[in-house]
Amino acid sequence: MGLLEDLQERIVIADGAMGTLLYSHGVDRCFEELNLSKPEDILHIHEAYIAAGAEVIQTNTYGANYVKLARYGLEDEVPSINRAAVRLAKQAAKNKAYVLGTIGGLRSINKSAVSIDEIKRTFREQLFVLLNEDVDGLLLETYYDLEELKTVLVIARKETDKPIIAHVTLHEVGVLQDGTPLAEALAQLEQLGADVVGLNCRLGPYHMIRSLEEVPLPSKAFLSAYPNASLPDYRDGRLVYETNTDYFKETALAFREQGVRLIGGCCGTTPKHIEAMAIALTDRTPVQTKTVKQRHISVSISSDEPNAAPPLQDIVRKRRSVIVELDPPKKLGIAKFLEGAKALKEANIDALTLADNSLATPRISNMALGTIVKEQLGIRPLIHITCRDRNLIGLQSHLMGLHTLGITDVLAITGDPSKIGDFPGATSVYDLSSFDLIRLIRQFNEGLSYSGKPLGQKTNFSIAAAFNPNVRHLDKAVERLEKKIQCGAHYFITQPLYSEQKIEEVYEATKHLETPIYIGIMPLVSARNADFLHHEVPGITLSDEIRSRMASCANDPVQSAREGIAIAKSLIDAAFDLFNGIYLITPFLRYEMTVELVRYIHEKEQAAQEREVLHG
Repeated sequence: MGLLEDLQERIVIADGAMGTLLYSHGVDRCFEELNLSKPEDILHIHEAYIAAGAEVIQTNTYGANYVKLARYGLEDEVPSINRAAVRLAKQAAKNKAYVLGTIGGLRSINKSAVSIDEIKRTFREQLFVLLNEDVDGLLLETYYDLEELKTVLVIARKETDKPIIAHVTLHEVGVLQDGTPLAEALAQLEQLGADVVGLNCRLGPYHMIRSLEEVPLPSKAFLSAYPNASLPDYRDGRLVYETNTDYFKETALAFREQGVRLIGGCCGTTPKHIEAMAIALTDRTPVQTKTVKQRHISVSISSDEPNAAPPLQDIVRKRRSVIVELDPPKKLGIAKFLEGAKALKEANIDALTLADNSLATPRISNMALGTIVKEQLGIRPLIHITCRDRNLIGLQSHLMGLHTLGITDVLAITGDPSKIGDFPGATSVYDLSSFDLIRLIRQFNEGLSYSGKPLGQKTNFSIAAAFNPNVRHLDKAVERLEKKIQCGAHYFITQPLYSEQKIEEVYEATKHLETPIYIGIMPLVSARNADFLHHEVPGITLSDEIRSRMASCANDPVQSAREGIAIAKSLIDAAFDLFNGIYLITPFLRYEMTVELVRYIHEKEQAAQEREVLHG
């Protein structure tokens, strides 16, 4: 009789956490490596769970893959660590418990951290070792990313007929982090061949039971649940779980009522927790029917402001559009900034873009200045958002704040690393990549937080993304553009370009895309400015000709500014007939330079329209 046959007849008890016990004994390193260096410790933990009543144990291989072992310099030990883990588990089981080969998820909040190709390669390497050691089944656990779990499940199902348990992990009750309802996700896993589907980690019994209340009994697969002991507390630099074992007795019965047939534990659980559940479930008879609670998500569509202007991506598709960047000041006091913003508005720009601590240098909050120019001057602010300064919590709070202030235009970018700025010792967060941030903003537009929790309203963000054509292989940069479009980008803003030829190359490389592009142009103010941009600012390259032109007037500040304007106008000329969007970057708050360029663009546009009428 096998595991699936047992599950057909009764509820089966699984083991609890391995890492929690090792951690409680002072082990704070690679747990999987202990299969080789401290095999007796792993063996004793397996034996303790079996003695507590576990009929299913999992190998100590959750993180025994190339990616995670590489953090400890153990990437070449994937086969030996996994082989040792299976043999230890079998030694403990002595044919009295089933042994599941465990493979943990790689992705967490940062979807771009590990590519699908790397996931496939890493998974296959671990999978084949576990299968060659003849485990009784596979446990795919702690998968926050449904795409990743579905990908590896398909691979595993093709390679083996052994039972496969597929577990997702939730941040919020009843919904995955991409917004997929739990019931729908488990149904997809069942359809892809999982024999047992369910949950593990992150949630304690209370929230896990609430999540399962919305899940019907599968038609072919069985339900499973491996809850955490509780929410963790953080004391003296260590995570502590408080839940007592009597609580697990009570919740074990509640899990049975939800149709769970395989029940174990995750973080914080010990043999005592497993023993409590085994005692509570002396009657292992599973339920055959259950009442499913319907999930009701209330998300209202936020009404637009009266007479709200169309989004920039619509404007630039229909006509010439000019947006201007005016950096928030590094020092307190915004009189000159507001003077420049007002002059740019009078020059008739479509939006004022505000960088987010550019070059990792502290500046006045762009959200604060964006609110001021919107309310006091009637200018559309385009707020840059970097992944550098805020963690996932802060980014979501920031987006909710922007929505509340009525600011809907944002540029999602990675952000310059802290080490290049005024405070090189400051931490760069980078919980998300720019791709992930774009996805997050798109999900906000659907009314869902990153964890899938309803926001109560749908935001209406117009999402700009960055495009750096100043690279050796332009085709690779265009591939990044296409990926950002898939993530949800509505239009693009380029780094400053200083070559007419490059502008033409960008047009040829992107003309197949329907997504609009604003070409970045920043007037130079001096030869030193030109050299600094060329040699020291990431993503900006100047041609030898332009640097030579600026060098020729290096000792004359007035002539240098005129030459910088002349160069910028020639670049505008090159972009004019190829791109509707022009993005002007103001150097050093010298807004009079960008005002002149804005007027130049409008004059060209008016002249072009007059010629069209004349020859029409």
